[in-house]
Amino acid sequence: MQTIDNFNFKNIKVLIRVDFNVPLDDTFQITDTSRIDATLPTIRKIINDGGSVILMSHLGRPKGGPEEKYSLKHLVLYLSKQLNDTVLFADDCIGESARQMSAGLKPGEILLLENLRFYKEEEKGDEEFAKKLSTLGDFYVNDAFGTAHRAHASTAVIAQFFPKTKAFGYVMANEIGNLNKVLKEAKHPFTAILGGAKVSGKIEIINHLMDKVDNLIIGGGMMFTFIKAMGGEVGNSMVEEELVELSRNIVEGAKMMGVNLYLPVDAIIADAFSNDANIRTCNAYDIPDPWMGLDIGPNSCQKFDHVIQKSATILWNGPMGVFEMDHFEEGTKFIAQSIALATENGAYSLVGGGDSVAALHKFNLEDKVSYVSTGGGAMLEYIEGKALPGVKAIEA
Repeated sequence: MQTIDNFNFKNIKVLIRVDFNVPLDDTFQITDTSRIDATLPTIRKIINDGGSVILMSHLGRPKGGPEEKYSLKHLVLYLSKQLNDTVLFADDCIGESARQMSAGLKPGEILLLENLRFYKEEEKGDEEFAKKLSTLGDFYVNDAFGTAHRAHASTAVIAQFFPKTKAFGYVMANEIGNLNKVLKEAKHPFTAILGGAKVSGKIEIINHLMDKVDNLIIGGGMMFTFIKAMGGEVGNSMVEEELVELSRNIVEGAKMMGVNLYLPVDAIIADAFSNDANIRTCNAYDIPDPWMGLDIGPNSCQKFDHVIQKSATILWNGPMGVFEMDHFEEGTKFIAQSIALATENGAYSLVGGGDSVAALHKFNLEDKVSYVSTGGGAMLEYIEGKALPGVKAIEA
């Protein structure tokens, strides 16, 4: 893998595509800095080599032109503080200010360009726009894994203008390296734990993992479509009727391939979708109307824990229940703690997907697993076996 460690950047201007798509509050303060923090080692490596850095990113979804609330200028203060240096800011990404400021950059200096998505050409993957961006630097680094599944101008198209001078930054290299540990170099037994609301969002992942995993654990809202497929009564629980037959086929397919597929045996049920609802524990295959399942039950937790503790590789994507409500968080919390314990005992664990990462954060377990993927959609597409444009462009 071609990473920035393969190069010395002395006197080189490096154009880095970062993912600074961070949440801002009403006063434009950053409420979660993790995406910025993740890219700091990449920036520091280039600066320490004696190079200069030009940063480009998108922020939010502007409607077709500059908008104050999506300006990257709101990030300058925080970035300057973290890098202990003055970060310069160009009020455009391809105009005169961007050209002049990048041309004048001295070794050790850092320039942040204005939001790429102020130009509709960015998301269209416009070649002329990519070419204009490419003229700002001598070397291209992609460190934005979160947008690697998009064939945008700055994430994929631009790389062709740097045939010999392009590389992955540390964020990209870490994400790909850790995902490959699970998908291509997994130690066995390998257990995948899938949750979340819908089967429809996980079909391709299940298909791609089926010939790789030894154990497949299913929880979350999607479990009820499977339980219904197995002849269970699920009351008013969420079910994707059109996928009941497919879920039955997945269960049969797992048997044929020798994969152990584990479904919950009990559920925490409620008489309304509310934290204040009446709650009880119930056999997952015998939920009465009008009750609905909102979490996995204690027997399921024990059953899944038994599998997790014997695993050498663990992939977790999707919560076990509606963990945002305190009365339905126990299943997700238990599984997170179980993965943390297995990791402590030598297993390799990768957790990804917005809700799973939020759950780790809620239960203070981020540091207790091997790797937390922040890639979101890019991570899911990589697990589905799709080629990511942002990865392919660097490897080409």
